[in-house]
Amino acid sequence: MGVILQSFGAAGEVTGSKHMLKTGGKKILVDCGMFQGRRAESDAKNREIPFDPETLDAVVLTHGHFDHCGNLPTLVKQGYTGNIYATSATRDIANLVLMDSAHIMAKDYEWLQKKDPKKAVFPPLFDERDVLAALERFVTLGFHRRFDLPAGVQAEFYNSGHILGSAFAKMGFDAPAGRREIIFTGDIGRRGMPIIPAPEPFPSADYLVCESTYGNRLHEPVNDSQRQLADVINETVKKGGKIIIPAFAIGRTQELIYFLHLLKDDNLIPDLDIFVDSPMAVNATSIFRVHPECYGEEIHRAFLDHHENPFGFSKLTYVTDAEASKKLNERKDPCIIISSSGMCEGGRILHHLKNNIGNPANTVLVVGFMAANTLGRMIADRLPVVRIFGDSYPLKSRVKILNTFSGHADYEDIRSYVKAMDLKRLKKVFLVHGETAALANLKQVLLGSGVAAVEIVEPGREYELA
Repeated sequence: MGVILQSFGAAGEVTGSKHMLKTGGKKILVDCGMFQGRRAESDAKNREIPFDPETLDAVVLTHGHFDHCGNLPTLVKQGYTGNIYATSATRDIANLVLMDSAHIMAKDYEWLQKKDPKKAVFPPLFDERDVLAALERFVTLGFHRRFDLPAGVQAEFYNSGHILGSAFAKMGFDAPAGRREIIFTGDIGRRGMPIIPAPEPFPSADYLVCESTYGNRLHEPVNDSQRQLADVINETVKKGGKIIIPAFAIGRTQELIYFLHLLKDDNLIPDLDIFVDSPMAVNATSIFRVHPECYGEEIHRAFLDHHENPFGFSKLTYVTDAEASKKLNERKDPCIIISSSGMCEGGRILHHLKNNIGNPANTVLVVGFMAANTLGRMIADRLPVVRIFGDSYPLKSRVKILNTFSGHADYEDIRSYVKAMDLKRLKKVFLVHGETAALANLKQVLLGSGVAAVEIVEPGREYELA
């Protein structure tokens, strides 16, 4: 066979992205993310890489979210010795995400061993030494800087507008019928977001491997985000409750801080305390400060041109100390607590949910995608009882979902990005990173927009690129 595309993760599902291009006897992996879901299934999928890492020749990382970079240390631990190509901001974020993951896995395992040794059956996948070994393999490049990969493949990063440093990767390769180009989107952002600039237009290509997270949904306008956020806060404060926000430490937390800053400045919300209770979010915010080259025009105009800090203001407190975090749950007065992880699969958010979801006056505010079988999805689906740390808790708090904050393109966004390509040249779109309904709808949307062929990628199946 000639050139092969194969997916080992985020095919027919959202988390655990791993896509491989095989050409000229070489293997190039795009992303190596952590699968998130039921614990036993997640451990099996993450612990056992579904191919031999020693046979890989290169890794290209689109961005630093956990479901795209989270299992790189396992890959290196199991024998990968090649380069990992990424943007500079992505390398910094991956450093933070992976170190935090190693720390959390170690602490969770230690806690389970003390509480119930029989439940401590999932030892950490990797430790901080494994993270350092992975970080040593990084090679960083800016957008629009071509770089060479094995087998004569040429690659280039374009800004995907999803999080700081996020990119889609275009690769040129020799196929049986001549030179071809393929684009791996990673995660695609949205136009009009406050911090990160809009995604760049997709250049012409022969193949597109496209995410489908919101392939069956339309988002509300971004410019309505502030009003909706203010409404939730004001309604909850009137009831004397807290606003608990599970949020990804990278990207979503900074957007929330930015909008809360604006709302406070305009006196549109009460003068209540706001806590960012996530050491990783605190460190991520520092990374945002040192990568202003990744900002959009709006944040430059509003803050940086005036030498102000968009991520700090009165009444905002960054919590790093564990004891200070615990004391937040003793508070009876209204406040806002932003904490990670975004899908409620680990981290300090679990303690805040455990202590607060039983109070009808409180609001759990969902501002991001919750994958199937995660605690976050169970809360978003408003199950009457959820399990946290192995115990059952009644969900009595209000649950409010704000899709305006989504960092993923919806199906109309994706349609517009794809339609702007040279559709006469585009041979096929491969859909990944989506659940069944999202994949099926986006396929029909793209076929109805003039795309010649759309394939919903099956895990492990080989697709030949002519």
